[in-house]
Amino acid sequence: MNAKPRKRLFLGLLLGLELFMATGLFILWYVPYRGFENLGGGVSRATGWFFGGVLAIFTLAIVILVLTVIRGRELPGSKWLRGLLIRYLLPVITGIGGLFGVPKDDVRRSFIEINNELVRSAVFKAPPRRFLILMPHCIQKDTCPYRITVDVRNCRQCGLCDFMELTDIAEHLGIEMTVATGGTLARRVVIEVEPEIILAVACERDLSSGIADTYPIPVIGVLIDRPEGPCLNTKVSVQKVREALELFLPEEIYTGEIQPRKAAVS
Repeated sequence: MNAKPRKRLFLGLLLGLELFMATGLFILWYVPYRGFENLGGGVSRATGWFFGGVLAIFTLAIVILVLTVIRGRELPGSKWLRGLLIRYLLPVITGIGGLFGVPKDDVRRSFIEINNELVRSAVFKAPPRRFLILMPHCIQKDTCPYRITVDVRNCRQCGLCDFMELTDIAEHLGIEMTVATGGTLARRVVIEVEPEIILAVACERDLSSGIADTYPIPVIGVLIDRPEGPCLNTKVSVQKVREALELFLPEEIYTGEIQPRKAAVS
């Protein structure tokens, strides 16, 4: 079972990064300070203002991030901040976490939750045809002879894995759902569908990399459970999938009353 994501873990490491930056910028300013004396105090002051400005911008970004998470509403700069987190800060924060003995998956879980909060804060709706659900193949029962990696409609609705309910939901709402066996296939599907938003179900590593690969398309991530270990008969909370769809689909389309069909008789 996955541990509950802790947003404060990523935020705490982000503050640690700011402390490292502040220390580094101070050293970069102070050490050459003596050498600037011969050029006049103006050079030293200009350098100090520059480094101070860099630190102030980073501090402002952290404040915007924290307020967005707390309020649940998009603030000016939130979209830019999400791009900064995804493209540049996640690898750095993961490295800092490693220095303090924090497992990578813990940092990734926290990052995914922060990303989800930023996406939710935008509060927008997308029609079903512009929605994409990406699923991992490991949710399918490993003994199932019907491969759904090519077409999820190959599911025989036996009820032995979560795909029965998930395919019901996608079919009922008219949403494209694809089983991604790797990053290359997932990127190809994204290019073909051109979604406005993606709901991705995967493990910590694949979700983090997928969010980065599909940026700037907003991605809501739902983590899988691994009761039998990685990549084998994994589980997903269908309720979390429903909640994400309800949040981003127009109300007249999503009623929340999708009744799962009965399992097919073998």
